[in-house]
Amino acid sequence: MDEPRWLTRVPAEQIAAGDGADFTEFAEQFLRVTKDSIGGDAGSLIRLRPWQTRLVGELLARRPDGFLRHRQALIGMPRKQGKSALAAGIAIFGLAFGPRGGEVYSIAADKEQARIVFGTARKMIELEPQFANMFRVYRDAIELPATGSVYRVLSAEAFTKEGLNPHLTIADEVHAQPTRELWDVMSLASGARREPLMVGITTAGVRTDSTGGDSLCYGMFQYGCQVASGEVVDPAFFFSWWGAPDEADHRSPDSWATANPGLGDIVSLEDFQSSVLRTPESEFRTKRLNQWVATAQAWLPAGTWDACADPAVTIPDGSDVVLGFDGSFNNDSTALVVVRPAVGENPPHVDVVAAWEKPTGVGNDWAVPIIDVEAEIREACRRWQVREIVCDPYRWARTYQVLESEGLPVVEFPQSPARMIPATTRFYEAVLNRSLTHSGDQRLARHLSNCAIRTDSRGSRLSKDSKGSPRKIDLAIAAVMGLERASFEPESDPIPQFFSWADL
Repeated sequence: MDEPRWLTRVPAEQIAAGDGADFTEFAEQFLRVTKDSIGGDAGSLIRLRPWQTRLVGELLARRPDGFLRHRQALIGMPRKQGKSALAAGIAIFGLAFGPRGGEVYSIAADKEQARIVFGTARKMIELEPQFANMFRVYRDAIELPATGSVYRVLSAEAFTKEGLNPHLTIADEVHAQPTRELWDVMSLASGARREPLMVGITTAGVRTDSTGGDSLCYGMFQYGCQVASGEVVDPAFFFSWWGAPDEADHRSPDSWATANPGLGDIVSLEDFQSSVLRTPESEFRTKRLNQWVATAQAWLPAGTWDACADPAVTIPDGSDVVLGFDGSFNNDSTALVVVRPAVGENPPHVDVVAAWEKPTGVGNDWAVPIIDVEAEIREACRRWQVREIVCDPYRWARTYQVLESEGLPVVEFPQSPARMIPATTRFYEAVLNRSLTHSGDQRLARHLSNCAIRTDSRGSRLSKDSKGSPRKIDLAIAAVMGLERASFEPESDPIPQFFSWADL
């Protein structure tokens, strides 16, 4: 199986108009294997696999105006899938066919790591006789005198990188970057180029960096998932990620095949059969299955939430429902979830009505659009027979007072241990017993995956998976509160559907 688990789709006509075919022809005519391996003998010409050809075609697609479609890319795959050779080939191609006065850089967390891709590229040039008079090769640089272009290797001391003007940056093992400073410096430095491209190629790692926030790689991974699922529209960002599902049995060859497009070709099956016996599970999952390592105990066991998905189930207009609401004003997110109580033999069903999150790259002055939130709640009350709007009054007292004055059934649900501990337990048991269904909304799944369980003398309840984490859990909190109230008789009569505001 060589299809990535996550992929941002690229229009076929833009792939056809792009540089992927040119890269494939260039690579297979001039680039050579640098080390003996099961993928080929040292000195032999590279043979790109179909999945690699597709990947580069998507990465190097061009828009209708002729410019490269993508400005940034994150490509994730386990170890030993030919990442370094592919990255080195892209770097040489970018040097040979880039703009006059072009600047290509290999970057990584430290200079030795950055030299892996650069060293592979240098060896490829040294092995190809036709390159002898084209390039000048130095320890940390490769020059193309015909165009005045250069390819250099850099490390993570970001403060030394001011003044660069890259048109192509290859970042190796992005997960190892201690902060996002180097990535941001190189991105800013490329701003004057007509079609700059930054390509991060990596395996998974830990979710939190040295500052305690999301690591650069995990933040980009989450953003890529949002773009791939359609939650965020960003055609300039390319994301391709091979990896096994979180619930996958790490000992199963089927899991290995799902995560490793080069299994049995670039990397041997025997290598996996041996390493799984002597490698700690967490290390094997990270490096061989390309799964993220959590920094705290995850709340829901892997795969249990996905097992409850039933996208075929909908909540018809006029249904008796509970709305779960969890909100903030700025620099966080606000969530509105709908829960249809159990009906006959049908279990409760959970779906997302709306969610508001601070967009990526927006400053700290961003605020939740309160008027839009209130309008969305009113619209939900028009659509369904809402028995309760369950919410924590913290910071939203004014909105609750307004909605109550209009006759809407607002029910306060303070997120105290006395309330949240039993609600958390009920939701957890419902998921494990598959006694609820949900629509498969990727935003809710993401917020649930960000939840950890914190236990003290009063019991267990939800929190973010690390202190000060920017990851959002508001949809999860709203769903927990909504299911809890949907499991009991309402505290007030539901409002009539399609009411007239003039009658309230």
